[in-house]
Amino acid sequence: MQEFTFAPTAMPPAAEAIRTEVRAFLTEARDTGLYTPRRHSWSSFDPAFSAECGRRGFIGMTWPESYGGRGRSALERYVMTEEMLAGGAPVGAHWVADRQSGHQILHHGSERAKREILPKICAGTCFFGIGMSEPDSGSDLAAARTRAVQVDGGWRITGRKIWTSNAHRAHYLIVLARTAARSDSNRHAGLSQFIVPLDAEGIEVRPIYNLYGGHDFNEVVFDGVFAPDDMMIGEEGSGWTMVTGELAFERSGPDRFLSTVQLLLEIIDGSGPQPDRMAAVEIGRKVAELATLRRMSTSIAGMLDRDLRPATEAALVKDLGTAFEQSIPETARRLLALEPRIDREDADLAALLGHTVVAAPAFTIRGGTREILRGMIARGLGLR
Repeated sequence: MQEFTFAPTAMPPAAEAIRTEVRAFLTEARDTGLYTPRRHSWSSFDPAFSAECGRRGFIGMTWPESYGGRGRSALERYVMTEEMLAGGAPVGAHWVADRQSGHQILHHGSERAKREILPKICAGTCFFGIGMSEPDSGSDLAAARTRAVQVDGGWRITGRKIWTSNAHRAHYLIVLARTAARSDSNRHAGLSQFIVPLDAEGIEVRPIYNLYGGHDFNEVVFDGVFAPDDMMIGEEGSGWTMVTGELAFERSGPDRFLSTVQLLLEIIDGSGPQPDRMAAVEIGRKVAELATLRRMSTSIAGMLDRDLRPATEAALVKDLGTAFEQSIPETARRLLALEPRIDREDADLAALLGHTVVAAPAFTIRGGTREILRGMIARGLGLR
């Protein structure tokens, strides 16, 4: 049976220097009114804040300077990310592009795509969505039915994608599509990925409103949308390899256990310097879980820095991390004398709790359902 040790990864001095730099920036940004700390910072959308992050060099940090990046390590980027999330910064507009889409373009895209798109991502002016999930297929990405048919100079894409966050205001999707029929012996064969501008002819974006009335999700319909040959990522048929590599970034970062950190901090503050026994035990348990998840996540960041592909380890962090996030509002309900309420404005603690209660059920769905992830983990451990 395969074992995973999650060896500890020490943060280099350069990473701690970045921590100081980001904290100073966030303090300045709050003091000048550039932002107010949000409930869930990576599901926000604030183009002005993203542009300022780009100006400060906090987007595309690990990418080469020739494409607008800063040539930093994955661990330095990790520290920047956790400071942004812990500070409640509204990073959602550039989040997907910085976390995964830009990385895919950098390593597997054409030179045209790199030159045209990466500098705009680094500047905080170009935003991406994820075109993976489809209706009726859940987290089974190998069941994709969206098709790309080769034509002169490129491909015509027809099909549907769903749960595409921010498709109504992003600039591009990376779309997973079938370029060949699925093989009975290998259901992952015949998949390819394409960079598709969301203002292209033949695209329709249909809103999906969530439980509290917000519009984050969408269904995207492709009706013969043209994608040039040089907007394919990687080789034809390499889509599954591209996707699994991309999901290692999506599933392992601090966004998979810090979504509700603002509420956890409120629980700690609300319990005071001398919490009763129950509060001390519950808070201590959550802080210990958080420390463990952070060690696992930083370990994966170190693996990614060494160009490894820790897909199973990332699935494990995502499964444990989102379960941790879901537990925070229940802890708050037990420890705080407070009635949650639904209020779409970033107001007080009751609204923060109410928003988190209704949002939390989705945490173990986004980025791959718990059932799919546990199947991946079992296979990775050699248990099935």
